[in-house]
Amino acid sequence: MKETVVVGMSGGVDSSVVALLLKQQGYDVIGVYMNNWEETDPNGVCTSADDYADVKRVAGAIRIPYYSVNYAKEYMDNVFSEFLREYKAGRTPNPDVLCNREIKFGPFLNMAKKLGAKKVATGHYANVEEDDGKFYLKKALDQNKDQTYFLNQLNQKQLSMAMFPIGNMEKPEIRKIAEEYDLATAKKKDSTGICFIGERNFKKFLSTYLPAQKGDIIDKRTGNKVGTHDGLMYYTLGQRRGLGIGGGHGQTGESWFVVEKDLKNNILYVIEGEGDELLSDGLVSGKFNWIPVKPELKEFDCYAKFRYRQADQKVHVVINDDNTITVSFYNKQRAVTPGQYVVLYGSKNAWAKSPEEAEYCLGGAVIEKIIKK
Repeated sequence: MKETVVVGMSGGVDSSVVALLLKQQGYDVIGVYMNNWEETDPNGVCTSADDYADVKRVAGAIRIPYYSVNYAKEYMDNVFSEFLREYKAGRTPNPDVLCNREIKFGPFLNMAKKLGAKKVATGHYANVEEDDGKFYLKKALDQNKDQTYFLNQLNQKQLSMAMFPIGNMEKPEIRKIAEEYDLATAKKKDSTGICFIGERNFKKFLSTYLPAQKGDIIDKRTGNKVGTHDGLMYYTLGQRRGLGIGGGHGQTGESWFVVEKDLKNNILYVIEGEGDELLSDGLVSGKFNWIPVKPELKEFDCYAKFRYRQADQKVHVVINDDNTITVSFYNKQRAVTPGQYVVLYGSKNAWAKSPEEAEYCLGGAVIEKIIKK
């Protein structure tokens, strides 16, 4: 009897090729589209309709059954509500990380079990490796596409059921396969940004959910007012675009950068040009999610990312008694942002002395506090 695998199909080329490859490998493949957001665009058309239409075309072409499931309530309760809470607190969240933990490897995983599946496959660029009963999350072959950062909150049970069939493939190869088999998604543009915002103006979107309060933009170095902000939630550390600071306020003519948000007094602090104000020496995280197992070592060297697509940075990690971690940077880091995730990479034993040894995602946690010496 064939083994059943449920493929999370997004309507994109990656998950389309995943379904095709698994079908060719002899699995009994079921395609499932997750509808996590029910809002319609200004024309009254559901923004997910086109994606689901592509799923239907691909499923028809490779001859697999397909379904659509609605997790809009779960998404609103467990992902979007947290997204709003973080922005209201003046932080910059990453909803894609929560979506993987709470939806794709939450109710979606449970639904797959009901369909008789022992595995769930997605189009993530990542790999799973089993060793001595433990499951490890390993980086993708294509380092430019590696998505282990977004999977840092998965646990052993979730990872044991996960398949990432394109983890050792590169994007051009995936496009080529899709074109060879004339899949409807072969030339479809990759989606970017936060799924529920899409191509819309971020400020306009957020303002429909959270009330904004205008306030002063202050030059951190001089104490002078240089503009008015539209609401602290719209800005993030290191931001230089969209500040609306007119000419005549600066001394050098260089770009202005956000360096601090004072929630209590509703002040946005900026500096002109690059400066030490955006640099930090370390951070303290929230509760850390250890993917394979919590290391026996209380402190060790490894590598870390503080945002997606960042090159691995060498760090020293101390595991605190409350399972938070204190991370010290070997090189000062720019614009490390509370609300984002610190994700660690190392060997199976956690530590890593070189980037080549940092093959595995050890896990991650929300950045709570920045350390400046």
